[in-house]
Amino acid sequence: MKYTASIQGRGYAFADLKTLLAKAGPLRSADELAGIAAESEEERAVAQRVLAEVPMCRFLEEPLIPPEEDEVSRLIFETHDNAAFAPISALTVGEFREWLLSDVTPDQAVGGIRAGLMPEMAAAVSKIMRNQDLIAVAKRCTVTTRFRNTIGLSGRLSTRLQPNHPTDDPRGIAASILDGLLYGNGDAVIGINPATDSPKNVDTLLRLLDEIIVEHDIPTQSCVLAHVTTTMDLMRRGSPVDLVFQSVAGTEAANRSFGIDLSLLREAREMALSLQRGTLGDNLMYFETGQGSALSADAHHGIDAQTCEARAYAVARAFSPLLINTVVGFIGPEYLYDGKQIIRAGLEDHFCGKLLGLPMGCDVCYTNHAEADQNDMDNLITLLAVAGCTYIMGVPGADDVMLAYQSTSFHDALYLRKVLGLRPAPEFEEWLDRMGIFDGRNALSLGPMPPRLLNAMDALTEDSP
Repeated sequence: MKYTASIQGRGYAFADLKTLLAKAGPLRSADELAGIAAESEEERAVAQRVLAEVPMCRFLEEPLIPPEEDEVSRLIFETHDNAAFAPISALTVGEFREWLLSDVTPDQAVGGIRAGLMPEMAAAVSKIMRNQDLIAVAKRCTVTTRFRNTIGLSGRLSTRLQPNHPTDDPRGIAASILDGLLYGNGDAVIGINPATDSPKNVDTLLRLLDEIIVEHDIPTQSCVLAHVTTTMDLMRRGSPVDLVFQSVAGTEAANRSFGIDLSLLREAREMALSLQRGTLGDNLMYFETGQGSALSADAHHGIDAQTCEARAYAVARAFSPLLINTVVGFIGPEYLYDGKQIIRAGLEDHFCGKLLGLPMGCDVCYTNHAEADQNDMDNLITLLAVAGCTYIMGVPGADDVMLAYQSTSFHDALYLRKVLGLRPAPEFEEWLDRMGIFDGRNALSLGPMPPRLLNAMDALTEDSP
């Protein structure tokens, strides 16, 4: 269906809903690279105005990719809940924005429409929102998940402790884990990106993490971010797998470029559930996404980067994950050019994920050749924390020496918790107090480092190969 508008005697035409969404999106280099961005700010403003008048039900009538051609589209349509959609079915995109922002709309009502929301609907409304709108609505959306602790409670901010090492040296990794724990990091997950995906190497890292968690009775979970097929192979061999990780995208073709499909993810989840390693719940999948991943695989079908990203959340939502995060600036300036675009993308992704019912976190990051710096990252983590972000990353010195990008450091969570009154996951907070790392008032203890933890970690690193 063609969408048209006439402004001061000048006519505008958008060939279909996919084109309209792309033209209405805020400027980003990914869409310029794909040749689908608005050609001017005037065209962008007109597209946003036209998009605001599109009925929400139109997204059910005009799929961006036909379901018969794409299994992510089939998933979106097959899981759509008409009853949950009913309260907003008569609204336009612009009216939906007002409904989300209205004080008359209860928070429970915002949560109640999750199953009736298609990701394209979430992406559409985000395109006509200011940053403060994205923050205000995301703050209304509480999503709670559990494995060995409780993630996502109101007033809480968790962290992934990311102790990557360029050679996967267990001593170096253990040292980073100790450093992170002493800063109160690691309640979301202690998660390692392995330098190599070999089963032997990944198994070594899994056993290292398991030994640390069991020895010190830490109420958290571990993950080695290997390809899902490697993790499945190791589960069959008896490796101590807590969370199953995989990068996912918003089209079948993009996921195929990752070497996965939905049936493989279902098999992996069932295999992990059979291990029964969770003590509080069975949310055990961990997904990462990022705007531009479908474009980089030439698998975007002409859909803009942010809408493709939102479609990835439909994939994640189908598997009840413990954690999902957008690695917002990781791909580089070809996709998000500068700090302004990275900040906007992070807020969009967080908004769409939380609105769709996901435990949304963000790797607030940039590559060294992007027009961004650590002050931009400070701005984004503060905005996300105000918006109720589930978790951020904790990387030694904010500099990932293995993946070669800039992220957030161990002390960044301390800053956010202090200035915004946020706390770690409750079970992890109690452990921090018990170990003497925190002082019982959500602050680092000023006393000596916990000798039991230090002595045991020394022994562990000495024994490591």
